[in-house]
Amino acid sequence: MTISQLSRKNIQALTPYQSARRLGGSGDVWLNANEYPTSPAIDMQLSAFNRYPEAQPESVVKGYAAYAGVKPEQVITTRGGDESIELIIRAFCEPTDSVLYCPPTYGMYSVSAETCGIALKTVPLTADFQLNLPEIERNLDGVKVVFVCSPNNPTGTLVKRSDLLKLLQITAGKAIVVVDEAYIEFCPQATMVNELPNYPHLAIIRTLSKAFALAGLRCGFTLANEELIGVLQKVIAPYPQPTPVTDIATQALTTQGLSEMQQRVADVLENRTWLIEQLKQIPSVIEIFDTETNYVLVKFQDGQKVFKALWEKGIILRDQHKALGLQNCVRITVGTREELERTVEAIGGV
Repeated sequence: MTISQLSRKNIQALTPYQSARRLGGSGDVWLNANEYPTSPAIDMQLSAFNRYPEAQPESVVKGYAAYAGVKPEQVITTRGGDESIELIIRAFCEPTDSVLYCPPTYGMYSVSAETCGIALKTVPLTADFQLNLPEIERNLDGVKVVFVCSPNNPTGTLVKRSDLLKLLQITAGKAIVVVDEAYIEFCPQATMVNELPNYPHLAIIRTLSKAFALAGLRCGFTLANEELIGVLQKVIAPYPQPTPVTDIATQALTTQGLSEMQQRVADVLENRTWLIEQLKQIPSVIEIFDTETNYVLVKFQDGQKVFKALWEKGIILRDQHKALGLQNCVRITVGTREELERTVEAIGGV
């Protein structure tokens, strides 16, 4: 028997998440992973690494709680938002339970469920990328966790607040509803944080990877009511946040750090507007979808041709052609103005 055959059956059948780094590429313009295009200046202040770090670093938890407008007891910090996804599944799903999600959306919801051996139910988004609530309600039997990404990756669209509230109402006492707010800094008015007092089964995922320009830090958060956080505390690793991560995250959540983040958001929104206006003038562009994020989803006459042509020029975008309902679509991260100028020129020449 081979080593692969010794692995769990669900792992043998698993297709791993195709992250931007896993897909590779060779270029100097990277607009495929929704990262901020430049790194913030980092001044490392902690230098003692012989001791284990705090299980939940007080400076990070309190700093993020103050920023998010919740109590520290409503925050757990994780290794990126991805660990939050898996923690919730591990903490709440029995082997006989299911996870429900709504494609096209972030691929780690399904990968994490499959890794944990939990069955999947899918209810595709509607044509305008909204929740199909009647179909979700019909499929809730046996569902323990529902994942919704808003703003949604890869479409960039917001899920209607009224629909999220309805989802919370129909799942009360039955399932955990996870609202992934990885991109919320680009539309802060849309957060569901103010609904936490009303819905004990609501969990919100956040991250420092996007607007905070710290994707390499792998620092995420789950916001929820104290009882739900207490459940997650039971299953999280004993030392999930390395000391250097605590150091940098604490700095990012200071008044100065938050001010710098808000300036990054303003720069992204300005460049996003410019990019959209330029794309409208390119004949091969069929549709530019509404976006509330740091990326733009674009439908081309031949999206794969555009993606490959730019790949060969060292401009790495994200091909969404195989995602449900996104044929000929390409996702473009908002980079620097210079990067976007090169990208627009290259697209126009395809």
